[in-house]
This record gives sequence, C-alpha cells and structure tokens, in this order.
Amino acid sequence: MGKVIDRTVLIVGASSGIGAEVARKLAPGGNRLVLVARRAPELASVAEDVRAAGSGCLDIVGDALDPRAAADAVAAAVAAFGSVDIALLNAGQGPDMSMDEVGTDDVARIMALNYDVVVNYLIPLIQQMKRQTHGGLIAHTNSLAGLMGIPRQGPYSAAKAAARTLIDSARVELAPQGIRFTTIHPGFVATDRVGADGLPKPFQITQERAARHVIRALEKEPANSHFPWTTATLVRALRTLPVPLSSRILRAMASR
Repeated sequence: MGKVIDRTVLIVGASSGIGAEVARKLAPGGNRLVLVARRAPELASVAEDVRAAGSGCLDIVGDALDPRAAADAVAAAVAAFGSVDIALLNAGQGPDMSMDEVGTDDVARIMALNYDVVVNYLIPLIQQMKRQTHGGLIAHTNSLAGLMGIPRQGPYSAAKAAARTLIDSARVELAPQGIRFTTIHPGFVATDRVGADGLPKPFQITQERAARHVIRALEKEPANSHFPWTTATLVRALRTLPVPLSSRILRAMASR
C-alpha cells in the first residue's frame, strides 16, 4: 500500500496506548481517522490532537464487546467518509493470571476481551470491504504471547492464538476479494494499563516505538509483523526447543 496518506483508517481501542499513539502519528498525513473506544474524555483528547494535526476525525464512544456497537461504528465510518481503507483492531487486555488461581469466569472474560472483540469488528468490516472495489486492510494487534503459552498469561495467550488462527483463515479465503490481513505481534509495551501488573517484562519497548512498528506494518502489509526483534527472537528460539527445556526457561523467566 505504501505510506498511509489520504486514507480512511478505523482504529478500535484508540483512547490510549498503542492505538492513541498510532492515531497521533497518522494525523499529519491528511487521513480520515475514525477512533473508537469506551472512555469518552480520553478519546476526545486524542481526537482533538488528530484534528489539530490536519486529519479529519470521527470519534465514537463504544464498547468493542457489543457486536451491535461495533457494526454501528463501521457503518458510521462509511456514512462519514464513504469507505474503510484500513482497520486496526487494537482492543484487548493481558493481565497477570495464574492458572491455579483463576476461575472459569476469569478465563471467559479474557477470551471475550481478546477474541470476541476481534470477531465483533471483523464480520461487519468484511461485509463492508467486500462492497469496496479496492477491498481493504484489516490489521489486528495480537501479541508474541499468542505464539506460545506464556506462564501467568495462559488465558491471554489462548485468546490471542484463537484470534491469530481466525485471521489466518480469513486471509486465505478473502484474498481474491482484495481484503488483506496483517497480524501484529508486539512484545512487552510500556502502556499505562500494564505498568503495575507484576509481570516480568524483558525487552519492554515504549508506546511510541511500538506505534512506529505498527504503522510500518500498515504500510508494508506483511502477513505477520513481530517486534521488537529481541523478544521475537527469544520466542522463536523457545518454540524450537524441546518442551522440557523451553518449559524450564519459561518458568525461570516468569518467577523473576
């Protein structure tokens, strides 16, 4: 696709963290940004920054857990700007959760926050992009934790793995219709939400650096984008090791 300029970009989870930083970085490009999040004051602040930098902006307060609200947000984007060229599905949470302490409701909640929210937007976006002559790009902020089971993040890893598999299938099926998919796998990112969760965070990077990686992925449209290289290399190495050895290393890392 090249530089993200003069595009209609829908960002879900845009009130803070990576989503907000991506929105601010795309704002000078003369884009049309549709920002969706639950927290109205924070979302309004990001939208104000976007408009001040020169991009049109529609900010929508909505809960990604509500499929009707998700469909309405896609419809509002089309009503305002005519199409959705790029969608960044950036909602999700990965709190510290030990499997000997969680309940079934805890696991279901993490699955909803990281898998259901993707489905709620994915379906209306596919239907919209099928109607567009140019198709469109759907990007999902997944996680390196979605590539293997991470101690103290088991439910999160499982939810992200499910979302990754769903998008892998959609990528193959919908390529003939011009709908492209990019799955973005960050390592640990220093957002406000995860700052005090108690998890060890080797090779953690800033929100600003993560946003640069995300925008690069939106421009180049790889099937998968993994960063930072240090954490990505560690995960790849762990996946190739015999399970007893990788398990021992992961236990040691989780206990730090």
